[in-house]
Amino acid sequence: MRNGPFAVLGAAVLWGTAGTAGLLVSADSVALAAARLVIGGAALALLADRKTVTPRLLLAAVAVAAYQLCFFAAVGRTGVAIGTVVAIGSGPVFTGLLSWLLYGRRPGARWAVATAAAVAGCAALIVGGGAQAGGQVVSGVLLALLGGLVYAFYAVTAADAIDRGASSNAVMGVLFGGAAVIMLPILLWRGVSWLAEPRALLAAVYLGLACTALAYLLYGRGLRTTPVATAATLALAEPAVAALLGLVVLGERLTPVSVAGLILLAGSLVAVSVSEWPRRPAVLEKEVSC
Repeated sequence: MRNGPFAVLGAAVLWGTAGTAGLLVSADSVALAAARLVIGGAALALLADRKTVTPRLLLAAVAVAAYQLCFFAAVGRTGVAIGTVVAIGSGPVFTGLLSWLLYGRRPGARWAVATAAAVAGCAALIVGGGAQAGGQVVSGVLLALLGGLVYAFYAVTAADAIDRGASSNAVMGVLFGGAAVIMLPILLWRGVSWLAEPRALLAAVYLGLACTALAYLLYGRGLRTTPVATAATLALAEPAVAALLGLVVLGERLTPVSVAGLILLAGSLVAVSVSEWPRRPAVLEKEVSC
């Protein structure tokens, strides 16, 4: 089947709505991220099974939690624009490299060109918004790169487990159920009183169930037939969706640089989804339907 790229794009669309939903909450970003992982991870954990739990997937679950912490620490040091571009932009590059080095799945030349263009478009889209860098740029960039690396690790680890015949739903259950256990103490440390407000609770539930649980079910379904390097590049649709929501829902304006980045990013995503169409055998008959 050839619906893998569309499943990944569906996940990216859901991820792209997270920023707008987060504006409904007055809690700090770390508490919100922790609540999102705890709620979404708890839901996904229901799909896990003992056969799927392996040391490598448990390590990948640590990477899921680490990505959140690295990302917010990076943004706090560099500002939103630089931190987001480095973390999200480096993810596909690291994913392609790890997929090649660890599992011998070398991405194609077209993927490299399309990914480079997509990262450039992502950078133009975000930096064109005018966000400024913070005062600890070097350490922030290093943390953002670490975030991109751990994201790549849990992506290629999940893809390998699915390739070996594990249910994509169960794999995501192990990854995010484990991450929920790790993030629960952080959520309690940051405080949960803000969840008493109905609007904040609704936003947290949406972020957990839609932007995390449903999104990663779609992402896992996409990994059944889509090379993980391609999936990581397609996930760059996230900032494009966020920018469009800001334009339509929040009344924000895009600068000419951002518009050019959006066009470049969109063209690159189309190119990578077509040029890197699923080539490995589908394992849908082994899966439990979502």
